[in-house]
Amino acid sequence: MTDPLHQELLELAREAAGRAGELLRDGRPADLAVAATKSSPIDVVTEMDLAAEKLITTLIAGRRPQDGFLGEEGASTEGSSGIRWVIDPLDGTVNYLYGLPTWSVSIAAEQDGETVAGAVVAPMRGEAYHAVRGGGAWATGAWEGERELTCRPSPPLDQALVSTGFNYVAEVRAHQAEVARHLVPRLRDIRRGGSAAVDLCDLAAGRLDGYYERGLHPWDLAAGDLIAREAGALTGGRPGDRPSWDLTVAATPGVFEPLQQLLEDHGAWHD
Repeated sequence: MTDPLHQELLELAREAAGRAGELLRDGRPADLAVAATKSSPIDVVTEMDLAAEKLITTLIAGRRPQDGFLGEEGASTEGSSGIRWVIDPLDGTVNYLYGLPTWSVSIAAEQDGETVAGAVVAPMRGEAYHAVRGGGAWATGAWEGERELTCRPSPPLDQALVSTGFNYVAEVRAHQAEVARHLVPRLRDIRRGGSAAVDLCDLAAGRLDGYYERGLHPWDLAAGDLIAREAGALTGGRPGDRPSWDLTVAATPGVFEPLQQLLEDHGAWHD
């Protein structure tokens, strides 16, 4: 039985993500420009990131003024309700800047530090994904109605299709490329989509066997991690750890431990 509060939070997350996705899809100016940079000159923020986060926080705060926020573009308040919203208003900003379709809006709700609801909208795919803790993972898209998401059956590691991402700091990217060089001969192949939230949802939807990345923030993975787990995936960081900045690993149950160990063996978590 889904907690009524968690279901309420999920519906609000879905509404906010949907509205932000429409703003980003329909309001993208032809002359979209970089508004600021983050970790490096190629890690960018656009005016639309900022507009989408403002839309999301204004909508949620209007309904639940006692809740806290953690957002990629600066939203940070403690709140007093025990609920915190973890928001990435535009995951895949560089894709969005270049007009590539793989970008998303990701919103998760935490209760006392645990993610209980999450929504990811990928407007250019026409797809939306959501999960509430204990309620499974679901998606809408080109198919009719809502579809419950289930991970693929686990293949041997050498037949696994795995996605990853690369940091925007040059030294870190170089190390990640070296790790990928070691992994490619051990896997079916590696993909690089450009949105961590979409990668995690693709894992949930059976389009990938695994995913890993170093350098993710809470807003990059909070919603997608819950959706993947509710679809039957395992998620973590280094062996015994939760997903973190050092390393995030998500995969079907039979792929998870071999992939995690392979990443550990090749030092995917450090320079």
